[in-house]
Amino acid sequence: MTELVPDAAIRVRHHTIGAIGAGAIMADQQLTAYGLAGFPVTAIASRTRAHATEVATRHGIATVHDTPSDLIADPRIEIVDIAFPPDQQPALIREALAAPHVKAVLAQKPLALTLDEAIALRDEAAASGTILSVNQNMRYDQSVRVLKQLLDDGALGEPVFAAIDMHAVPHWQTFLQGYDRLTIANMGVHHLDALRYLFGEAEEISTAARTDPRTSFAHTDGIAASMIRFENGVLATTREDVWGGPREEGYDSDFFISWRVEGTAGAAKGTIGWPNGEPSTLSYASTASTGGAWVTPSWDTMWFPHAFAGVMEQVQYAVETGEDPALTVADNVKTMALVEASYTSLVEKRAVRLDEFAL
Repeated sequence: MTELVPDAAIRVRHHTIGAIGAGAIMADQQLTAYGLAGFPVTAIASRTRAHATEVATRHGIATVHDTPSDLIADPRIEIVDIAFPPDQQPALIREALAAPHVKAVLAQKPLALTLDEAIALRDEAAASGTILSVNQNMRYDQSVRVLKQLLDDGALGEPVFAAIDMHAVPHWQTFLQGYDRLTIANMGVHHLDALRYLFGEAEEISTAARTDPRTSFAHTDGIAASMIRFENGVLATTREDVWGGPREEGYDSDFFISWRVEGTAGAAKGTIGWPNGEPSTLSYASTASTGGAWVTPSWDTMWFPHAFAGVMEQVQYAVETGEDPALTVADNVKTMALVEASYTSLVEKRAVRLDEFAL
């Protein structure tokens, strides 16, 4: 068994970053992680200059631009890092792809509101020659990365079954109120992408959902559950329970995200620490490497914020070497197809095959 490594190595850290967006993900997570990793954030812009200035002061960013377009036009910027609503993100991506000095764009997930738009962005990025990567940051959660290493090393044998089970209340950004898609597109996308990272391409998905009693604006997929069959035979389930209980004064909320993977030579189980601000956990037992005993490696870093350093590092490395990033837009289109298939299943009340979509 090779050494288990929960966090991605920082191989490159000198390419200049321009941050678009000053909301909680950028301000509290991404920029915090970049500061810890020593990434140079040269400028920031958001919808309001005052908000961008506040975040710039907090993180020591020297330049605040009036608009995202002004930031993209700044010739010092090599990497444009976008954390904007998905209905507004594609226009900013296209603007950045057209800027001759921009070498790479890191976009938020979901990449766009529709699969067709995601495919168009993939093709436009390929034509421009500019790197386009998508911030699927759950792949850099420490327990997910160690689990992937165990699978690749054969410690669990051939994978048979997997499950991700979420019972936690996310903060829904206000811009989501204007969309007809909620939990699958904005939370389930993490789980669907992580399962693709672990097990490869899905063959079909079946999804059911109901509304969330706590979410006051109109939506169809509040609480959702999916069953996914992968091409390699793995059967997986996901549950996104964003109700999680009354969440009122005096009620002892029990929020968690857990996962489990079973294989022919062992099993692994763990938690994602995000809901409670704790490190994620993992335990595994293997007939191949632990004699059947359960082993629990540990680490001090967390999904939020530390995983975001790995996401930006893979963009830095791609700019430096000319190689594809680990999180390519072409790969992300396949995650978007799985999201689209999930919604199709929800509407048509049937299992939906991924080969129904032309990618």
